[in-house]
Amino acid sequence: MDHRDPAADAEQARRSARENASIQGLVAEALREATDLARKEVALFRAEMSHNVKLLIAGIVALLASSVFAIATLVLLTDALVDWIAVLVDSAALASLIVAGVTLVITIALILYGRSKLSSATLEPTHTIRSVERDGDVLSHRRH
Repeated sequence: MDHRDPAADAEQARRSARENASIQGLVAEALREATDLARKEVALFRAEMSHNVKLLIAGIVALLASSVFAIATLVLLTDALVDWIAVLVDSAALASLIVAGVTLVITIALILYGRSKLSSATLEPTHTIRSVERDGDVLSHRRH
């Protein structure tokens, strides 16, 4: 004969149902948080890439400006400086070399500046990468 208490069985059934509902609620909340986190990571990625594209454009503009500056320098200074320096050094050839050397240094400096703005590291979404790594660390610690 079974001597089980029906009230105790009912209480046990209610407790088990609450535990299942609690687990389901936790899983649902975890999924909502994961979805929200993924949305935020995508938003961060978009913002960072937008910023990086602006830096890329700035680098291209700097390179274009350096090209324009180099051409303008060659056209404007070559004639005026060569004539002026030729009087000082008493040699048109030496004056031409001096002017060409100065314009070359300016052009190289601008090209190097523009190229530094176009580096691949500039386009890397470092903030997003760090954020995703931190989120992964947090989630892995929750599992333990």
